[in-house]
Amino acid sequence: MGLNESKGNMYDFVTHTWNTVKGQCYHDCSYCYMKRWGKLKPVRFDQKELKTDLGYGNFIFVGSSCDMWAKDIPEEWIKETLWHCGKYEGNKYLFQTKNPKNIRRILTYESNVCVTLETNRHYPNIMHNSPTPQERYDEMIYIQHPLYITIEPILDFDYDVFCDMIYECGPMQVNIGADSGNNHLPEPPKDKILNLIDELSYITKVVQKPNLKRLLK
Repeated sequence: MGLNESKGNMYDFVTHTWNTVKGQCYHDCSYCYMKRWGKLKPVRFDQKELKTDLGYGNFIFVGSSCDMWAKDIPEEWIKETLWHCGKYEGNKYLFQTKNPKNIRRILTYESNVCVTLETNRHYPNIMHNSPTPQERYDEMIYIQHPLYITIEPILDFDYDVFCDMIYECGPMQVNIGADSGNNHLPEPPKDKILNLIDELSYITKVVQKPNLKRLLK
């Protein structure tokens, strides 16, 4: 598919998306938007993507369709992707994951990292194979790269615990969005979300995705 212009609304600074790792994500979250297209193929590395010209002066979200840092992804796939990114020195990159342990272990050059943290609670029937929120937090606090946190889809949380988690990580930005797939998730009430937004706004930039409006009516 090559380099694609970004059409999302969560990261206004991202200009393009690019994916080398494709197929069924190991985490298998119940709400994953990729599932709306039916059963996905097994995860694979698309060698053709290494021929993609990543251009100059772009801000590229790498791995937007499958978590390339998941537990089952061969390290060689990740390193080949990073090597190709490194050939284009005029670009910036964003890597998003639910497995920050691999980010800490493998990502060595300056880049932007985003970790999905839907809540502080563990919902095994929703998160399936993903590291628990506590496990993600335990790794996030040591990340040295510019850090973003995405709370999407926002799930019901314990207010003080969740705020403390985010404070400790010191993110440059927090993105908050709601479930868009009618997955009947345990969502927090309006007042709880508004209090969270207000509290986090004291320490960082908070971006509300348009789909959050459903929960704020």
